[in-house]
Amino acid sequence: MNSSDWLARVPLLRPALEPKAVAATGAAVHAGDAPPKPRSTRERLEATLRRRQEALSPRVLRRTLTELKAIVDPHVSEVEGGRRAKAFAEWYVHATPDERRDCWLLMSEQFAPDPRKLKAVREQYDAAQGTADEGPAEIRLRKAMVSPRTRLLQRFAVFAEGMRFLVDMRAELLAHVKSDKRLLPLDAELESLFSTWFDVAFLELRRISWDSPASLIEKLIKYEAVHDVRSWEDMKNRLGSDRRCYGFFHPRLAGEPLIFVEVALADEIVASITPLLDEAAAPADVGRATTAIFYSISSTQAGLRGVSFGDSLIKHVVETLKGEFPRLKCFATLSPIPGLRAWLTKNVGTLIGGLEPKSRAELAKALGGEATAQQVLAAWERPQQLEQKSPVRLLLLRGAARYLGREWQDGKPVDPVARFHLGNGARVERLNWGGDPSPKGLAQSYGLMVNYLYDLGRLDKNRALLGKGTIPVSSTVQRLAD
Repeated sequence: MNSSDWLARVPLLRPALEPKAVAATGAAVHAGDAPPKPRSTRERLEATLRRRQEALSPRVLRRTLTELKAIVDPHVSEVEGGRRAKAFAEWYVHATPDERRDCWLLMSEQFAPDPRKLKAVREQYDAAQGTADEGPAEIRLRKAMVSPRTRLLQRFAVFAEGMRFLVDMRAELLAHVKSDKRLLPLDAELESLFSTWFDVAFLELRRISWDSPASLIEKLIKYEAVHDVRSWEDMKNRLGSDRRCYGFFHPRLAGEPLIFVEVALADEIVASITPLLDEAAAPADVGRATTAIFYSISSTQAGLRGVSFGDSLIKHVVETLKGEFPRLKCFATLSPIPGLRAWLTKNVGTLIGGLEPKSRAELAKALGGEATAQQVLAAWERPQQLEQKSPVRLLLLRGAARYLGREWQDGKPVDPVARFHLGNGARVERLNWGGDPSPKGLAQSYGLMVNYLYDLGRLDKNRALLGKGTIPVSSTVQRLAD
């Protein structure tokens, strides 16, 4: 049950908002005029009238601020503060998107640390360095850096559904952060708190099977982000005897996996998603399985963006699988390459230009004329028609190897899936032609998929290589990239 569901069942404890019929601005706004600069909540709280783009009038804004301050009143207990937070949440869920945005602005701008106090204790801390008062000065600095905003959000987490409420609130907030930097402090505060509240130490790893509650299986179908679930039979196949599915759960979000991974047990590294999703295929003999293939990892909570527990999930699942199947020696993924097609479209000319004269001539011959970017891109639209030794096919593989093995963005591998697995210590092991012939696979990467290998003895070495600016790849992928 999400916050909208449970809150909708509770009567409002807060007076209805004023109607937003007329909003005088003090100056006429004519067609074609630039919109006025948004006022800060401080300016609005001191005003009498609201502007047209403002949801809450100054009077209602002041009343809302009073209610938020009452939640963190130092004279009330945590329980009473949680009760007041719940009452506010009951109003919030019925508010319009613009009214909610005004609440975010109040939380962000009116509950910041006291800058004068912070400056004073910072100066005391600097002056205390190397003295006996250094420790107490650090403690004072730490306390001064805890903003009233932190205490406010903690009070919302007190009541039973409060964690669900905060996660949903941030999910909605994230869509507005880039366009309104005033909301950044609130977003950063939520992310920081969630990183603590959803630390792996407080999460439970559970296996999800066909015997799990139907409501939980429905969530897998809803949140699956890599390979869409076509039907309940499709989902049943993914939870079959030769499969495993595990998720991380938090006690305050009962029945809701935060992230889950789907695993296929096999006797070799799998090159195509097609047999794994074939409902008519016979299950593999798990007694002979030597390889675990992670073929889908999906996060479920948009509000927890930036909170990392995917790497911990894989490590925990590997240990769990090794305990159940001692014969397992190889752990790898079968992964999409979501950014490949867009990158190739921009860089195909460079790839062609980097070919040796002989290779460029062979490419031109295969294309029936001149080797231009347009001709190559057109030929790649029909990857299933390209023969194994086709120069056009080889150029696509070479481009994919360079994209995965050499391209960086902001100091990290450019592909988002590669960034995740390489950051966990995996290496780019093998490119698979026709690995995903679905419309989605063709649209993302012309059907190519990649295996990332989790060599348990080299995870730290691979991470060290990545930290030094070298993407770990197999010799096969390295030859393609050269």
